[in-house]
Amino acid sequence: MQTETLLYIIIAGIVALLIALFQYIYKSKRSRLNGVFTFLRFITIFSVLLLLINPKFEQLSVYVQKPSLVIAVDNSSSIKHLNQDQNVKTILNSISDNKEISDKFDVDIYSFGKQLNLSDSLTFSENQTNIDKAFNELSQIYRNSTAPLILVTDGNQTFGNDYGFTSSNLNQPIYPIILGDTITYTDLKIQQLNVNKYAYLKNRFPVEVITVYNGDQNINTKFQITSGNSVVYSKQVNFSKINSSNIINLILPANHSGVHSYKATIIPIESEKNKINNSKNFAVEVIDQKTNVAIVSSFIHPDLGALKKSIESNEQRSVSFLRPNEFVNRIDDFQLVILYQPNRSFRKLIEKTLNSENKNAFIIHGSQTDWRFMNSVNKNYKQEITNQTENYLPELNSNYSTFIIEELDFESFPPLNSNFGKTTFNIPIEPLLYKRVGNISTQEPLLATFENSGRREAVLFGENLWQWRAQSYINTKSFNQFDNFIGKIVQYLASNNRKKRLNVEHESFYNGSSSVIINAQYFNKNYEFDNRESLTITLTNKDSNVVSEFPFVLKNNSYQVDLSSLSASEYEFMVKANNENISHSGNFKILEYNVEQQFLNANVTKLQQIATNNSGKSYFIANYYQLNNDLLNDERYTSIQKSNKNIIPLVDWKYLLLFIVLSLAIEWFLRKYNGLI
Repeated sequence: MQTETLLYIIIAGIVALLIALFQYIYKSKRSRLNGVFTFLRFITIFSVLLLLINPKFEQLSVYVQKPSLVIAVDNSSSIKHLNQDQNVKTILNSISDNKEISDKFDVDIYSFGKQLNLSDSLTFSENQTNIDKAFNELSQIYRNSTAPLILVTDGNQTFGNDYGFTSSNLNQPIYPIILGDTITYTDLKIQQLNVNKYAYLKNRFPVEVITVYNGDQNINTKFQITSGNSVVYSKQVNFSKINSSNIINLILPANHSGVHSYKATIIPIESEKNKINNSKNFAVEVIDQKTNVAIVSSFIHPDLGALKKSIESNEQRSVSFLRPNEFVNRIDDFQLVILYQPNRSFRKLIEKTLNSENKNAFIIHGSQTDWRFMNSVNKNYKQEITNQTENYLPELNSNYSTFIIEELDFESFPPLNSNFGKTTFNIPIEPLLYKRVGNISTQEPLLATFENSGRREAVLFGENLWQWRAQSYINTKSFNQFDNFIGKIVQYLASNNRKKRLNVEHESFYNGSSSVIINAQYFNKNYEFDNRESLTITLTNKDSNVVSEFPFVLKNNSYQVDLSSLSASEYEFMVKANNENISHSGNFKILEYNVEQQFLNANVTKLQQIATNNSGKSYFIANYYQLNNDLLNDERYTSIQKSNKNIIPLVDWKYLLLFIVLSLAIEWFLRKYNGLI
């Protein structure tokens, strides 16, 4: 407490005492209770003055902080495949039920597969293992604390970056408990199979298969690819201890359109323990047409390359770069044209393509757009000319209903550079993104789509789209989300199909270890998205004829159903709006493949390496019980006594107000009782 505040308190005490004496000794008649009244009045006045002065007091609280002990358990199906699920539960109970461990540590238990989760129960049913993601998230949670990590896993990762590098960012000791067999068995397997997802009718597509042998003997076996009951490719392969891998390249014909399933198999030898990894299913969708997209620009810009990469991420599409005068002569070769920042050199192209040929287009405007020219030739919208530019952030229109938009975290995207000024549309449009300046939404379109006279068009008022693609990669470690976003715009513009009230989005086939997600949108009679409808999907397994039904759940501006629990087979489906007589039917195929069953041994080398690099120690099933003693005897993990010093103002002490009320009440009661009022 400061000296100045202490002086004020002394003065307040003197003033309160003088006022009390003046009221009950000097002015009042003599009474045997005057001393009591003087004291009560002094207490009241002094307390009020203290509240006005509001002195501040220091409150010191001392507590003991224990280190955290993090237990991360592999919940993937490979643990059950290696018959280690009971061992995991035994290990977990041994550590978490140990009283000495609980006294020394705050024990936090997590499970991980594709995602990291707080552990409630273990099912060992996850179809992917991402140790890299688990390390990344734990490094954020325990960034500023002491938290040794017990990693209970076989060390076999099926998804994500190399966790050997990620572990160095954790900055915590790691104690792997290694699950699975460490004995090396003779094994033949298909390590990797590379094939394009799409092929074109009357064409051929390449297949690359990497086969691996683990053993000491020279062996001779056969590799083959079958389609149904027919063998479409066969080859003899030889392996030895020195020649332990074989890369097989082949080409298969695409004679019929549709989805075609194949099975690649390396014939197992008798002594193999794991024969599941000797075969792998794959599929190819044969299509009879390809969407050709022209990007027309009069100058070079990074956006052009980003657009080409995004569009061609779908192999059904190809992109060509053309000058305005070159496109006019090749207009019939393309299903869609993208006009990048048009100027006067685009006059002939716009008059012929947009006005005469009525061709669909995607127009991107920026600082190099000649708006005087565009205002003179464009009938759909006009831009106010200010000769100034502005940076606009994107804001998603959650009511956009032309096609399904997945979450893209637009709020994290950098601004696009665009011309400043109001845009006036002469036709109805549907904004997909609005312009936002700082935290202010302008409700003016940044990206919009519209249909006019049987022609579809999209317009983007901003350049530096390449920065969005880069930011999307930073957010998700993949370009897929942004590329899918651009792909949906291209798909919408490249087609003139009539708009439907029920749109369903699905793949032709899914790999067995991937998520099976189907999205749908339902519109009312005015083609406005209707979130009040109830959608269901009825599935028929074509192999077993089993019929099952699942409801869709509403997610943002679309409906979604997760069918990842389905077994591998071919399915027919019907999506139905329950309140309307509207439905959509289709089919898809789930390929039989479980990546978690491809492993025969634990990844001992990698787990021992991360233990050494992170100042920890690795353990096997046979000696895991030593871990408890090592943790209890490790002097790095000691409880820390910490203190918090809080500055508390007197006005926050509610009891003082109660004290004032109580003193006034007692004084009033005594005076009333003695007839002094």
